[in-house]
Parts: sequence; C-alpha cells; structure tokens
Amino acid sequence: MTSAELIAMEEQYGAHNYHPLDVVIERAQGPWVWDVEGKRYLDCLAAYSAVNQGHCHPRLVKVMQDQVHKLTLTSRAFRNNLWPLFAKETCELLGYEMMLPMNSGAEAVETAVKTARKWGYLKKGIPLNQAEIIVCSGNFHGRTTTIVSFSDDPDGRDYYGPYTPGFVMVEYGNLEALKKAITPNTAAFLVEPIQGESGVVSPPSGYLRAAAQLCKENNVLLMCDEIQSGLGRTGTLLASEHEGVKPDLITIGKALSGGMYPVSAVLSSREILGVFKPGTHGSTYGGNPLACAVSREALRVLVEEKLCENAAAMGDYLINGLRRIDTPHIDFVRGIGLWVGIVLKPQAGGARRFCVALKERGILAKDTHTHIIRLAPPLVVTKADIDWALGEIGQVFKTL
Repeated sequence: MTSAELIAMEEQYGAHNYHPLDVVIERAQGPWVWDVEGKRYLDCLAAYSAVNQGHCHPRLVKVMQDQVHKLTLTSRAFRNNLWPLFAKETCELLGYEMMLPMNSGAEAVETAVKTARKWGYLKKGIPLNQAEIIVCSGNFHGRTTTIVSFSDDPDGRDYYGPYTPGFVMVEYGNLEALKKAITPNTAAFLVEPIQGESGVVSPPSGYLRAAAQLCKENNVLLMCDEIQSGLGRTGTLLASEHEGVKPDLITIGKALSGGMYPVSAVLSSREILGVFKPGTHGSTYGGNPLACAVSREALRVLVEEKLCENAAAMGDYLINGLRRIDTPHIDFVRGIGLWVGIVLKPQAGGARRFCVALKERGILAKDTHTHIIRLAPPLVVTKADIDWALGEIGQVFKTL
C-alpha cells in the first residue's frame, strides 16, 4: 500500500491523539529509516531516545530471536533465570543497591511516586495521607491520571480531573522556590535533570547539585527521571552525572531495551525500595525473561560500543555546526550530547513548517512547544551523517 493510502486508513480508524508528519516508515537500520516508497531518512528523534543504540541493532535482534524461542513470560509469581542477572548487572552499572522492573516509563514514574509516599509514611513519619511530592514547571513524566495531575501542559492535563492531590509545583531551575516549598510533609522532589519535552531545557549550572544538598538537609528523597535523559543521550550514562549527583532514586526506560520492547525500572537503595513487601506492588510483565535478555544486551551495547562517548563528541559537533547556520529564523541553539533544541524566533512562523521541509529533504525531526525543533538522533550517528544533515538543515533555513 502507498503512504497516502495508509495515512487515510490511520485517519479513519486511529484515535487522533497524535499529529505525526506524513511519512510512513516501513524499515530501519542504525540511524536511518525508509518509508514504504523506499525513500531514506535520517531519524533525528530516535523514538524519543528509545533507540539510542540505533534501529534494529543486530546484537539486540539476535538476543530477542534467541530468547523468544526459549521463554518469554513467567510473571513474577515464579522465578526466571534472567531477572536476577538483569537486576545485578544494571544495579552495578548504575551504582544502586536494588531495582524494581516495570514496562513503560509512566509505570516507572508511578512506581517512584508510590515509593516516595510509602517511604514518607514508614521511614520519615509523615502523617498518613499528608505526603507531598515537589515537581517542576514544564515537566513531562508520562500520561497516567496521577502524572497529568502534576503537569502544567494544558493539552496533557485539561479535562482529566478530578486530579490527584499531594503535588506541589515550583519553577524549574529555581533553587529558592524549591527551598520555600519544602515542608515537614515533603517526601520527595521529582525532577528531570534536563527537560526533553519542554525543548531540551537545562537548569542553571549547579542547580541539581544544590537541590540534592537541600533534599539531604531536609530528609527529602531526590528522585531523577532519567527515562529520556539517561542511558547515554547526554554523553554520560546518566544526565545527573554531569553535576556529580547520585539521586536517591532514578527511573530509567526507553533505551533500556534499545527500542525492541517496553522495559523500565526504578533503582534505589535497599532502605528505600525495601518499603515494598510481597503483594504491595507488581507488574505482570515486569522483569519478564524476554525483557531481561534484551535489556542486558542493550546495556552492554551502550558500554562496549562507547555510545556515551560518541554522543558527547558528535553532540558537540552537531551543536557547533547548527550555531554556524546563518539565518534570521534561529534565536539560539541549546543542547547537551546528542539532544538539541533549535529555538526559533517568533517571526519564523513556528517549528512545524521547518520539520515538514526537513522531512522532504530526508530528515525526521520533532517540533515541540510551537517554536522549537528537537533533534535527538540515535547515538550510533557518525560525523558523515551529521555533515550531511547540517547541509540539508542549512538549505531548509535558506529556502524558508
């Protein structure tokens, strides 16, 4: 079927909760994808960083094929041979004592919220049902009913009330606002080290380190959502490493399986995750053998193929190249590693038209918050790929 036919079918039968570019992808390899007509595109979104290892990485494909013939699901009612290995290797790689596996990123964040509240009651002594979690403006942590309750994005939040109480919002990057918001009932501070959905927004230098100290002084858990920012995207395994911070709890997902399968996890200390006892939390698919097999290999690929290092080097090269583009449309370029936001001036006419034009020239990018073009190619991207992309991006800005 043609792209036009498939798009018409999707418009008829699929709920309209997305506004995708009109490209229908049929296959992919590394940083490249092909549509049903055979045209090739450089993927500069990487499935919101889920395919950091590149599309259909051959090592991940082989592990998945091998495991699917052996054992796919037991549920956690029984033990399987891969979950202990996955837990041990992930904890040792990221420096935590204990791990709780889930499936989607939103499930990991929900688990973090439940962990913080239960820890607050059982360990900190917060009066029952009075726990508060501080969150930041501009946040994106998922789309469940509880998570959208602490979103300030009208599109994601409106008409889903009544909203879950217990969340206090402060300005992202504002340390004084955080300090004022902490009370004896504060169980945790949930923050993205870098905000991806807001357009690759970094807080002021030193903010996360100072926030960690504030949390420590007030017996508040620092919980970092590293679902997009973690696992190599910013040039380090975790974005919190840039400030030398080890959060009390982290959530990871997306690239944890290299785009092969939904896998997420919460990592923390034994004291914190120890609040869960048998029957108090769980997931049918969490920690299943197929997920464990693929994720173990996905983490090995990140380390052995030095994808963090490549993200740091290629990210600097991409950002510097974008800043050299001579155009009246770009206000400024910001980013870290292979995570970049091209912020357009108001008179540029919005980011969507530029993304459409980039698509026509073989680059798939995402517009966000009306005036920002987000670029996040897989971490396997090469200098030659970036040189080609910079040429095409420059032509689009010249033409439009």
